[in-house]
Formats: sequence, structure tokens, C-alpha cells
Amino acid sequence: MPGPRLTKLEMQIMEKLWTRGESSIREVQEAFPEQGRPGYSTIKTTVYRLEEKKIVRRVRRVGNFHIFAAAISRNTAQRSLVDDLLALFGGRSEAVVTHLIESGKLTLNDVKEVQKELRRLSSQHEQ
Repeated sequence: MPGPRLTKLEMQIMEKLWTRGESSIREVQEAFPEQGRPGYSTIKTTVYRLEEKKIVRRVRRVGNFHIFAAAISRNTAQRSLVDDLLALFGGRSEAVVTHLIESGKLTLNDVKEVQKELRRLSSQHEQ
């Protein structure tokens, strides 16, 4: 089952919820840097869209506003974004990895962590 598709703003809102935990729309909006902060109505509309997609959920009502929480994990959203990126390259990771190496964004430590994960997955499949 494919994961959720998130726009840049949706991902930014989700980051606020994953970091802050339960928050009102106003709290989410105020968590953005003042410079370039999206308007309240933009955040409200986007949070309601995320709710329709079942990516956030209302956890309670306080006075005349709702408190929202993430309904999916950061890991689930990140995996979906990576899958979408790889789909642009026909499912092949070589071009992405090459770019990461050439841009200096893939370190030797990253490679060691990937090797460790590959060994772990390989041993799982052997069992």
C-alpha cells in the first residue's frame, strides 16, 4: 500500500506536529519562523486537508478550537517521499546515490550505516 503524498507545506506542518506533539492550528502556525510564516487560514485549510487524508487527527476540543496530532509516523511519511523520488528514476537508486555522493551529502558514516542495515536485512531473509 503506498504511503501518503505530502506537499512541502503539509510536510512542514507534520514536522511541527511530530516535534511539538498535540497542537492547535494557531500553535502550528506560530511554530513557523516569523519571516515567511504562512497565514492562519492557509495552515487551517492545510490541516483540514491532512485530516481528510487521515494523516492528522483531532484529539480534543478546547474552548472553540481543536487540538490535532499526527496520525502517521515521521518514518511512514519519509518512506513515502523516498518511494516517490525513486519512482521518478524508474525505481532505480543509482542516480540518487550518485548525486548524494557528488554533492557531499552522503558521508562515509552514512555508507557504514547503510551497510549495517543491509547486513541486518540479509540475516533476516536467511532465517
